[in-house]
Amino acid sequence: MSDTTTTTDELVLRVEDLSVDFRTDSGPARAVSGASLEVRRGQTVAIVGESGSGKTTLAMAVLGLLASNGEVAQGHIWFRGEDLGAVSPQRFAQLRGTELGLVPQDPMTNLDPIMRIGRQIDEGLIDNGLRSPRDARSRTVELLEEAGLPDAARRASQYPHEFSGGMRQRSLIAMGLSGRPALLVADEPTSALDVTVQRGILDQLAGLTRDLGTAVLLITHDLGLAAERADVVVVMYRGEIVEQGPARQVLTAPQHEYTKRLMAAAPSLASRRIEIARERGLDDVLDDALLTHGAEATDEPGATTPSSGSAEAPLVSVRNATKVFRIRGHGLLSRGRDFTAVQDVTLDVPRGGTVAVVGESGSGKSTLARMILDIEKLTSGTIEFDGAPVGGTDARSRIAYRRRVQPVFQDPYSSLDPMYSVFRAIEEPLRAHGYGDAATRRARVEELAEQVALGKGVLRRFPSELSGGQRQRVAIARALALSPELVVCDEAVSALDVVVQAQILRLLAQLQEDLGLTYLFITHDLAVVRQIADRVVVMQDGRVVEEGTVDEVFDAPKTAYTRALLDAIPGRDLELAL
Repeated sequence: MSDTTTTTDELVLRVEDLSVDFRTDSGPARAVSGASLEVRRGQTVAIVGESGSGKTTLAMAVLGLLASNGEVAQGHIWFRGEDLGAVSPQRFAQLRGTELGLVPQDPMTNLDPIMRIGRQIDEGLIDNGLRSPRDARSRTVELLEEAGLPDAARRASQYPHEFSGGMRQRSLIAMGLSGRPALLVADEPTSALDVTVQRGILDQLAGLTRDLGTAVLLITHDLGLAAERADVVVVMYRGEIVEQGPARQVLTAPQHEYTKRLMAAAPSLASRRIEIARERGLDDVLDDALLTHGAEATDEPGATTPSSGSAEAPLVSVRNATKVFRIRGHGLLSRGRDFTAVQDVTLDVPRGGTVAVVGESGSGKSTLARMILDIEKLTSGTIEFDGAPVGGTDARSRIAYRRRVQPVFQDPYSSLDPMYSVFRAIEEPLRAHGYGDAATRRARVEELAEQVALGKGVLRRFPSELSGGQRQRVAIARALALSPELVVCDEAVSALDVVVQAQILRLLAQLQEDLGLTYLFITHDLAVVRQIADRVVVMQDGRVVEEGTVDEVFDAPKTAYTRALLDAIPGRDLELAL
């Protein structure tokens, strides 16, 4: 179908009955099937769905960046009146340098680690004929300033590893908008960032695209984020578009069962649903939305917590914990300096409960977790576990401590040995601690796999053959192998899409109920905290700035910092049907 009946300055992109196949040894595999959508000038269209739904494949087809074994099997992609399926590779490259922009998901893997940030932007400007070599640097500084990067002239001379995650993402936004594109594809541009940085970057991106009249194709797995940021929401499931329409309409009256499932899984929407249910006194809705009810016990009149004099001693007691790192100087004659990552932190973790430590990147929460795990040593203060100092003074006591406290880290792929099968990965701690004979260990591994809902067939596979959710289940099974009392979850769900995230959170809640586990949950996402935790500790710049039950912190935050974290939750002001 031709688009000659439409106004090309209004309709920027039309995808019509698009199917994408990938060639495999067993024949073609269809990743996108019969997809159709439109994006107009100045409009933001969000494509939402879980990992593997086809949303990124569709976006890469629009940009002509499919993998070498991928091809458009049928359909058309019209960009400003031009059929992209009929253009030459040279024309596509020209469009990508000027009229089509991209902000990719992971800034660390999309920036050259050995090239200065400014040089990477200069290169794009020069190669695409947007600036001469003489003028490129001044334009680069302007672009970085527009993207909200402070002290842009100095920052342009730095390397990616010297930037925070948010600063790296702003650099990619500067690159994506350098050609003043008519269409910008933003592929999960903030999924790995904490909520306040996420909000700042999305605000900056929205302002820039609004001023330029740029159309945006936003790829995300979070329906709450899409509803807050997009004009139109397109829901994809197993390669097909199952629902699309105005964002608020899709949110308030979803038609497809998968859309309803996404809404139920999104932590931001679950947090908002809990808030509305509490306001209206809807206990049945609360029971469905909350993954833990431990906090309610401490809200009753006369109830006490370990920190307020409870008869039962806490499992973990942190008192005035401080950690100072020595930072080396850059030059031969320059002196190093001290950096205080954690300063005078005091908190308790009650037995059988879940305490969430929240804060932005750099707040000190992960360093605190590593000290509790005895990976980092205290500079001053004390940490006690079950009444004894963490780690102990000799090798035997340290090994005994390792049996009782186990971690689940953020990235299950990097925390699993790629050369070990799933069976070997789960068996490893059993071997290390001399647990039984081979038959006993096999029975224990199979029991653990069943506990975390992994089939026996998965045990023969390797991490590269598993989905992100399956890998995280393996990491949880490994952490449970020695029957620990405390599990430290350090951003254990932040790298997962919302559907898998919800599955893992429910699994953790069920395991806690079945096994009596105690959790220390490190996260930057307060929406997740509302579902899973009993108590919340808020950290900023290495210090605890607020502590209380979930309801106390969410309903009556005492500090401006906590209020900023809460306000940054996507969909915070949305009205949802319960």
